[in-house]
Amino acid sequence: MASGDTTIRLTNTLTRTKEDFVPLDAANVRMYVCGPTVYDFAHIGNARPAIVFDVLFRLLRHVYGETHVTYVRNITDVDDKINARAVRDFPDLPLNEAIRKVTETTAQQYFKDTAALGCLEPTVQPRATDNIAQMQKLIGDLERRGHAYAAAGEVLFNVGSMPDYGALSGRDLTENLAGARIAVDAHKRNPADFVLWKQSNATEPGWDSPWGRGRPGWHIECSAMSERYLGQVFDIHAGGLDLIFPHHENEIAQSRCAHGTPTMARYWLHNGFLQVEGQKMSKSLGNFITVHELLKTEKFGGHKWPGEVLRLAMLMTHYREPIDFTVKRLEEAEDKLRGWQRAAAAAKGTGTPDASVLEALSDDLNFHRAAVALDVIARKASRGTDTAAECLAATLKFFGFPATALVETTSAADTSRIESLVSERLAAFHAKDFKRADEIRAALLADGIQLMDSKNEAGERVTKWEIKR
Repeated sequence: MASGDTTIRLTNTLTRTKEDFVPLDAANVRMYVCGPTVYDFAHIGNARPAIVFDVLFRLLRHVYGETHVTYVRNITDVDDKINARAVRDFPDLPLNEAIRKVTETTAQQYFKDTAALGCLEPTVQPRATDNIAQMQKLIGDLERRGHAYAAAGEVLFNVGSMPDYGALSGRDLTENLAGARIAVDAHKRNPADFVLWKQSNATEPGWDSPWGRGRPGWHIECSAMSERYLGQVFDIHAGGLDLIFPHHENEIAQSRCAHGTPTMARYWLHNGFLQVEGQKMSKSLGNFITVHELLKTEKFGGHKWPGEVLRLAMLMTHYREPIDFTVKRLEEAEDKLRGWQRAAAAAKGTGTPDASVLEALSDDLNFHRAAVALDVIARKASRGTDTAAECLAATLKFFGFPATALVETTSAADTSRIESLVSERLAAFHAKDFKRADEIRAALLADGIQLMDSKNEAGERVTKWEIKR
């Protein structure tokens, strides 16, 4: 199923090395990415893994075939924060109904936001609340195998029953125990043991179970959903760096111990942290920004930002490195993207993604190298090379970028006036009336119209224009 001799190399958090990616089954490459907890609109930190691992999804589809990749990204719709939001926003409704209203609204907004960011829909987007039976079965299996126990109304995972617990994060279990608050967790065999199932009172959502009415712990959700849709062992598990411990570490413990398998996922990928204008993003600092706000309001930098610009801004830093999300970064991303799109606008037919770009991307999603290759193609396309323009357009589409800039609101009369002035300016150049040419450029720039001059292969001046903010 693989395309040509393409070899994808990925940095595996589990082994701490960059490895050749070899799927268990090339006819069904399987990837799981931790999705959002939908108690509120997605923030820009949520956007980074959605974008980064969408690019990986696209690369896998290119190499192995669109129908040979299964991508699962979950929705967590049971959580204490969701409960609080439901009580706040819908105090007159029964709790379960209020929770559904909150999560339906926020989940649908998340789907709209990721689509605006150029992300493909995953193959499956399961909800935690639709997989309660699978979670209960997994907990029962852990209990029967001696890895879980009931205490004080909870079912807990016994980390001491897993000799190599902590391999993903590199944490020493004895260090965790030394700093634990024994008095608070007196019902635990080990202070590091974590909750699989907890009791629910009358004001909390709950499901009947062998351990009484209750609800699942956070970690068990992804173990159950990944098994249901990808199997007990699959290829790639990905998410943010903050999920390595405890979430992913505990997923591994649950899944391996329940199934008796030596591994859960064979490759673990994690994107780096995000800050805003040099500071950690938080509501208390007033720099907490949602994707919806960036797309629809002028909260950040005094502008609305197109989804494709946000996408490029996220990709400009290697996915494993920390990223500083700034207005300057967005401006640079927009200038870069519009330059590529202007060059691609000359495409007269269809092309294929550039091999050097795909090669760069195959090296642990090295978008910086890919962007350098895109610049080379764009320069060729700007000189009037049709095949380069077609290749550039196809490569942009591969990355999830539109090949042409989104059309700004410009009336036909305005467009006609701009084109007339551009023609007049070209005529002024031919007549060596450079003063008039400069006057026209300045007048258009004052109206928010920027001109871009280049030369075609015949050496003739070519001028394109675009609306600037």
